[in-house]
Amino acid sequence: MYIIPAVDVLNQKVVRLREGDYNQVTEYEVSLEEQITTYQSNGTEFVHIIDLNGAKGDFSNQQYLFDIIKKTDMKVQYGGGVRSVEKVKELIDAGIHRVIVGTQAITNPSFLEDLSKEVSGNKKLSDHIVVAIDVLDEVIKYSGWMESSPIKLLDYVDKCLNLGFFRFLCTDISKDGKLGGAGVELYKKLLAHSPFIKLIASGGISSMKDIEELNHLKLESCVVGKAIYENRISIEDVKMWNLKALTSL
Repeated sequence: MYIIPAVDVLNQKVVRLREGDYNQVTEYEVSLEEQITTYQSNGTEFVHIIDLNGAKGDFSNQQYLFDIIKKTDMKVQYGGGVRSVEKVKELIDAGIHRVIVGTQAITNPSFLEDLSKEVSGNKKLSDHIVVAIDVLDEVIKYSGWMESSPIKLLDYVDKCLNLGFFRFLCTDISKDGKLGGAGVELYKKLLAHSPFIKLIASGGISSMKDIEELNHLKLESCVVGKAIYENRISIEDVKMWNLKALTSL
């Protein structure tokens, strides 16, 4: 399991939300470009970038984000406002390593089916798509976590798998931004149901102890944001962990 550092951007500011609440925003005195440079200089291969404006349908951030992303050699896992199959393909063609699909996949029944047709028989393309599952008390949330879906969690995983999608970014909203520990029980449930999915954990990670606990679950990776900004986990910790994970493959 490797660590992917996260950068959430709202109104061109690096921020973190608490439980996905846009009214509970912490701004950090660092630019997106500076943060990406810091991660890259410390040997981190991946960075996780979320456009929080885009997540709620406001695309005013996108050009700003793309201009910066184009300058980095890092592998970018990008989400927020991906609303069409064409946009997914455009982002991948533009060099985004992984595109996260969330709201559209839940609210538009044909979106995943249409995307599946593009993915079918194309392992390389399917490897670049991440299905976001944002969960609060086993209820799937979307549109920046402001709306609830009637689709049951495990049913949704099965639907995605049947369509050829195997990588999931699961955020335990009840843990997110609180630095109170990761949603271990939620991830255990998902892996017990579908042991072979590539699962990326997100939300609540506050220490290297949390990282070690998640590592026992055999996740593919985990996303860490606030714990890095608030010096609970150092960038050197991330570098050393990822180096060890890489050499153990």
